[in-house]
Amino acid sequence: MGKSAFLIYHVPKKRYSSSFKAFFFFLPICLGFTTFFLVLIYIYTTSGVLTNPHSSPYLEPTKNSTLIEQTIPFSIDNTAEDLFFDLPRTPNYAKQSQWSISDLFRSIGDSMNNTDIYHDTDIFLEDYKEMNKSFKIFVYPHTKDDPFANVLLPVDFDPKGHYASELYFKKALFNSHFITKNPNEADLFYMPFSIAEMRHDPRIGPEGLQDFIRTYIFNISHKFPYWNRTNGADHFYVACHSIGRVAMDKAVEVKFNAIQVVCSSTYFVAGYFPHKDISMPQIWPKERDPPSIFLSKRRKQLAFFAGSVNSLVRVALLKHWRNDSEIFAHFGRFKTDDGEQLLRSKFCLHVKGFEVNAARITDALHYGCVPVILANHYDLPFADILNWKSFSVIVHYMDIPVLKKILQGISLDEYSWLQSNAVKVRKHFHWNVPPVDYDAFYMAMYDLWLRRSSIRVRLTASLEYM
Repeated sequence: MGKSAFLIYHVPKKRYSSSFKAFFFFLPICLGFTTFFLVLIYIYTTSGVLTNPHSSPYLEPTKNSTLIEQTIPFSIDNTAEDLFFDLPRTPNYAKQSQWSISDLFRSIGDSMNNTDIYHDTDIFLEDYKEMNKSFKIFVYPHTKDDPFANVLLPVDFDPKGHYASELYFKKALFNSHFITKNPNEADLFYMPFSIAEMRHDPRIGPEGLQDFIRTYIFNISHKFPYWNRTNGADHFYVACHSIGRVAMDKAVEVKFNAIQVVCSSTYFVAGYFPHKDISMPQIWPKERDPPSIFLSKRRKQLAFFAGSVNSLVRVALLKHWRNDSEIFAHFGRFKTDDGEQLLRSKFCLHVKGFEVNAARITDALHYGCVPVILANHYDLPFADILNWKSFSVIVHYMDIPVLKKILQGISLDEYSWLQSNAVKVRKHFHWNVPPVDYDAFYMAMYDLWLRRSSIRVRLTASLEYM
């Protein structure tokens, strides 16, 4: 009887314990799944992300467009009607849009009160003289018999193409009065490797960029004492090709400490810091100046754009305006020079493609055409020096459907003021051999001078310099 009682007591206890443990084992899992589904339901009911994959204003191609050629996965004609930019043209939308249009006109009016193309002309001119007199750069030395002399030394020809800026900069600096062979008096240290040249060198190529940079930093930090004093904070490099953004992935101290002088300058690129780094203009060198850029009678066309359709922004632009009689939005590149179109247009559109940057802004300025910038979050070149509102029109992606209304709303006086200033700033977006005061080289040097350290690190030991 006692044994039987024991069994009756013991068995129920064992079953109770097993069920109790199972309950607490599955409870967190059930709660986790429940929370997950509730979050999905919330997103679904409050956002168009799940139902409208094109609804994000920042949606971009998924692959790295600087490394892999891509195409937009839909045609212009068949773009979904609920594309982010294809907002309904209703009175309600027009009323909402009117705020941004009014703000734009007010901005132009406010800027006209300050007719200067610089934020502060007096300070700029005073600092520019001081920069010219005192600024010193130490360049890491490399000889002509270096196996990678083509990457490290300046070219002996006039650069061409979209990425000429980094080669022009190096060529100008090596022959300038800013160079010093005494690192004790140097404000900054220049690492003269060229991203564009590395990219085309079969020994390096796009796949070997990161290893080359990492090895370069290792070598200079062991051969010279300058890098280690500040962990590269008083060093800089120049790169115009957007592949430069991934070139530093194995040398993150360069990305986070050194000054990056780059063309691909967007706030959304990891590792680009506007107050530390410098936005350099992308320039397609022109052989000669165009004639009669001030002839207003010649500019019968309201606006012009031509280019590959490699972003949703360009898709939206072409969808709305490619058949318009006053905005010439051309699908694909011109087989010949598009200079004539730039000369006959009042406004020339710089529309974000794979990257925010391109040579279209400088092309527009070269031909005396007022740039219209459709590239959100673009850290515009020399923006801490130049008053961009005085010579360009900056339009948000959302206002593409009313772009024509925005441009037509700019009065003749306002346009004349914008174009006059656009012509004034042309000299800042031009490379010269040798460099000329206030050209692209000197503007980049001034931007570097603004970022020099306020405390110069002095060497305590006597060193030999090459």
